[in-house]
Amino acid sequence: MPWVGLPQSICIHLRAIDMSYPLTQATFGKVYLVGAGPGDPGLLTLKAKGLLDHADVVIHDALVSPPILAMISERAQVIDAGKRRGRHSMMQADITQLLIEQAKTHAVVVRLKGGDPFVFGRGGEEMMGLLAVGIEVEVVPGITAGIAAPAYAGIPVTHRDYSSSVTFVTGHEAAGKYRPQVNWSAVAQGSETIVIYMGVHNLPNIVTELTAAGMAMETPVALVRWGTRPEHQELIGSLATIVRQVEEEQFEAPAIAIIGRVVDLYEILASASPMHSPHWETIQA
Repeated sequence: MPWVGLPQSICIHLRAIDMSYPLTQATFGKVYLVGAGPGDPGLLTLKAKGLLDHADVVIHDALVSPPILAMISERAQVIDAGKRRGRHSMMQADITQLLIEQAKTHAVVVRLKGGDPFVFGRGGEEMMGLLAVGIEVEVVPGITAGIAAPAYAGIPVTHRDYSSSVTFVTGHEAAGKYRPQVNWSAVAQGSETIVIYMGVHNLPNIVTELTAAGMAMETPVALVRWGTRPEHQELIGSLATIVRQVEEEQFEAPAIAIIGRVVDLYEILASASPMHSPHWETIQA
């Protein structure tokens, strides 16, 4: 078996894919795992735009913004395979199987993902599944929300006077994954800036873990919801206050959490963000 020695979660994913029919590259189209970026259509790469112009079929997730979906060629078939916490419309193995089926009848298949396919986007899982059955696949990186959302809020994730290191970590882990949980103690002690994806639901536990590992309760925290999009929202607090603030403001996912001294730059730099400028209306037009 080609997946001998792989982590259990990957093996389960590959075994769930129908590998009963013979495949040859001459018979099948090519799948492109395309990063759509965080939402602002101006941040979409030129390569991604070109593929949306020429795609035969586009299979997109729930976090791709409407302006980017509007860029898809009218001749392309569009399939919503949206995955959001608690609202999965398709299982991951089913999405990979759908990609395989579409590659049997279409030359250019685009799997359009919010952010970057390889940054908590399960692009690696899908690529492994496609390669396992002989289908050609290529990744097209996108701008990840962990960089763009803080930037649009006026928060640089690194700054020579505030932070020389940054860690990107998921706050929502898959069941049956290769390890039981994020080592929050190591994260707390190993980086000056922490950027957490999909962490709103698990925020109380994350705060408890980080403070237990020695992070000060007054450590600044920012939450950025729908970063770079018109519905962009920000919530600024500290490890001592942020859980209560989320409850009071009914602040919901999807959101990026930024933890560290760089959050203090928000008050200085936020006014220069496109989210706080009339220019935002122009680039969204």
